[in-house]
Amino acid sequence: MIKLTFALVRAPHLTREQFQDYWRNTHGPLVASVRETLRIRRYVQLHSLPAEISAQLQAVRGGPEGFDGVAQLWWDSFEDMAGADSEAARAAGALLLEDEKRFIDLARSPLWWGEEHVIFQ
Repeated sequence: MIKLTFALVRAPHLTREQFQDYWRNTHGPLVASVRETLRIRRYVQLHSLPAEISAQLQAVRGGPEGFDGVAQLWWDSFEDMAGADSEAARAAGALLLEDEKRFIDLARSPLWWGEEHVIFQ
């Protein structure tokens, strides 16, 4: 499986709670509405807990600034994902990006492709 991982930092005008509410209740259903068009196999949102819960762990590890959440999207293969290259798929991708601009600080939110290797389940 091919996975897109997106570490999210909220837009500066939102609290963590506002960000997470919008992401779950507005953006999540929007992603679900275009899943067939984009051939997305699975979509998971990992919402951060309050920063103070992770502060000690972050200090011990010398970690970077925390994220407000992580999105993970799965496709069966790059070929399957590339098969979604149509006018409808480009429109769906543009729709998602426009919505992301409303609640995500895109410049501070890295994303990357990876191939999933399950070690145990």
